[in-house]
Formats: sequence, C-alpha cells, structure tokens
Amino acid sequence: MIGIIRAAIFGFIGLSLIYFLMSVYSRSLARERLEKEWAEDPPEGSGETERDAYIRAGMRDYEKSLRKKLVVLVYIIPALVIGVTIYLVNYQ
Repeated sequence: MIGIIRAAIFGFIGLSLIYFLMSVYSRSLARERLEKEWAEDPPEGSGETERDAYIRAGMRDYEKSLRKKLVVLVYIIPALVIGVTIYLVNYQ
C-alpha cells in the first residue's frame, strides 16, 4: 500500500513538472504568434506602447482560451490510462 502511495506522489510531481513545462512552452508560442502578427501588419503611426498593449490583450485572451485549459489533460489522461490498466490487469 505504501508503494502505491509513493508512486502516486512521484507521479503527481512528474505530471506537475510536465504541466508546468507545457504551459510555459504553449504561452511562449502564443506570445511569439502575437509578436509576428504585429510585425507583419502594424497599424500606421503606432509605437512600442501600442504593441505592448496588443500583446497584453492577446495574452489575456489566451489565458481564457480552450488551449490553455486543455493542458490540464496532462493530469486526467495518464490517471485514466493507469486506472483502466490496473482494472484490466487485476479483474480480467
């Protein structure tokens, strides 16, 4: 029983690390996309402050987006796969 608890704790720590790295990577991709959009077609007479405001607004939208929430599946899918595997191995 202690082995299962220990494996669950280490699994949670590992999944948390993966979640953190994926969220940082996904956020950097979103920011880079916004910066490229601005560079391709900047409004006439706009400066650095308008660019920063555009990127901030885009990142606020990103925080509310579905893609950001899908990263939570890092926790759900592995838990389901492990649970189904345990069930099939023990009860079949």
